Amino acid sequence: MREIGPIAIVGAGRLGTAIAAALRAAGAEVAGPLRRGEQPGPDAAVVLLCVPDGAIADAAAAVPPGPLVGHCSGASTLEPLGSHVGFSLHPLMTIPVGSAPDFGGVACAVAGHPVAAELARRLGMRPITVADEDRAAYHAAASIASNFLVVLEDAAERVALTAGVTREDLLPLVRATVENWSRLGPDALTGPLVRGDAGTISRHRAALRERAPELLAVYDAMVEVAGR
Repeated sequence: MREIGPIAIVGAGRLGTAIAAALRAAGAEVAGPLRRGEQPGPDAAVVLLCVPDGAIADAAAAVPPGPLVGHCSGASTLEPLGSHVGFSLHPLMTIPVGSAPDFGGVACAVAGHPVAAELARRLGMRPITVADEDRAAYHAAASIASNFLVVLEDAAERVALTAGVTREDLLPLVRATVENWSRLGPDALTGPLVRGDAGTISRHRAALRERAPELLAVYDAMVEVAGR
């Protein structure tokens, strides 16, 4: 693999910090992560913007002409990068709090200049291509898979606590469910809906109405989707 760099990382959040550390560990010459507003050095060959979607255009405009400029947004095209020779790479994963992520084998949506795929491979990821017109759907899927899972598990914990059951008690169930889904897809679904146990579902709804009424509509929506 040819040498890439020097690489300036702009954005000192979780993603920028993780990518900077991982690239250094892979032997790349890295500056940063720089905070927004800090200028990359004049020797930077690549500038990677790890900033919120709404800040990409301003951050790109602040980069002087010369280096390749990329962003890490899953939902955005290359348009916010303006006149720069641009690229994007979006790791299809969440960055854990308090530990270094393992990018090995992770899918990474790339676009634009080939340096995107080269950086992905340097980090151990699998470059994949997502067309511009599919970006919103791709990112919606990622949000459902990650963020909505957290929302649902938080809802489960809130209900469980009313019965004296903790998050730690639920964890083996959650982990086994994700593992089953990884192998079986929708066939991993179990429980009263699969068995056609309307009585149990009715009792679930009654308990939620009493203890967490704000979650009843969520439960009903999930039952409807699961039953399709």
